[in-house]
Amino acid sequence: MQVRPELGEFSSIVCFKAVITGVEDTLGPDGAAVVFTRAGKVRGHDLVASLGLTGANLPIDQLAQALNSAIGKDGTRLCAVKAAFIDGENVVIDTDETVCSAGEEQGSSRQCTFTLGAVWGALEAVTGRMFLGSQTDSVLRGGKTDRFVLEPL
Repeated sequence: MQVRPELGEFSSIVCFKAVITGVEDTLGPDGAAVVFTRAGKVRGHDLVASLGLTGANLPIDQLAQALNSAIGKDGTRLCAVKAAFIDGENVVIDTDETVCSAGEEQGSSRQCTFTLGAVWGALEAVTGRMFLGSQTDSVLRGGKTDRFVLEPL
């Protein structure tokens, strides 16, 4: 289903970033982080449902491939999912070119709240388990990727 017949399904990162900064101005950084993380989680759950993978409990490498196909270069272009692996009990997902980090200056304190939420929601939908997600590395602050660690609850 094409949402807009003339302009297509994609919009500018500049416009998306204006939404982020506008919400931050209104709610403050912490309030905006809650809103965008939750919005991302809803998107992740919906994405997995649209792929028919709810409850599929895929191995983590297959989940990474499915996510990258859906939200990477061949999908909505939210980010590139570069790697996913298990570290102890945690699931670690490395992303690059996230919409949240795009256009930010090096050293920026910007967090990838929407992207984290989308990955988090997708993982919960596929596994049927609850997680606590956090961003531990950022390309804006010396990381090789934007890394999300999801700890099972």
